[in-house]
Amino acid sequence: MLTAIIFIIGGYILGSVPFAIVIGKGVYHVDVRESGSGNIGTTNVFRVIGKQAGMLVYICDTCKGFLPVFLAARLTGGGSAALVAVLTAGAVIAGHTWPVWLRGKGGKGVAAGGGSIIALMPVLFVVAFAIFWVVLLAGRMVSVASVAAAVGFGAAALITGQPMPYIIFALLGTAVIIYAHRANFKRLRRGNENRVTFPWNRKATGTDGGSGGKDRTAGGGKGELAG
Repeated sequence: MLTAIIFIIGGYILGSVPFAIVIGKGVYHVDVRESGSGNIGTTNVFRVIGKQAGMLVYICDTCKGFLPVFLAARLTGGGSAALVAVLTAGAVIAGHTWPVWLRGKGGKGVAAGGGSIIALMPVLFVVAFAIFWVVLLAGRMVSVASVAAAVGFGAAALITGQPMPYIIFALLGTAVIIYAHRANFKRLRRGNENRVTFPWNRKATGTDGGSGGKDRTAGGGKGELAG
């Protein structure tokens, strides 16, 4: 019991570390909360600071999702390992989405959730990752791709008959990610949701103005690559 409590509390604390702020302010002297969408997620770091900072934050957020869940699944004894690992994963995502240090104003949990999924169900992570990129390349909207990947992951967990704690985690995680993107849904209805502009899009159109939403460069400086 004590081991489980340590992993769950530790998962929340690690998940609540705002790497977008730590790296943004500590390395680049930029507070991403003051620009772009104001969100501390990876997407806004790509948008506000650039590709290198975005990739660094993405890797850190993914690792903070992976490490505590991986350890919980392997160091918890008895038949409760799956449950403790899932509770730890939920704590990590909760910490990232509602960090106590930032009064609950965190990211959307996509990268941290992805790290947790790698630790729990690596094959299903590949499925979700593939869905993300197919939808992103087709529609050029990170928000839509993130939600589609989450829904696909939840469905895959059901279809493949994963252990019940994993299925519950998948469905709850899908619900959290959908809820976290509610502002994006409002922009989608208004027709002004941000879009990624890939290099081939710029060559094809010559400008970024015909997409209906705000285009962001994905191939260089300040783009969106992950939710």
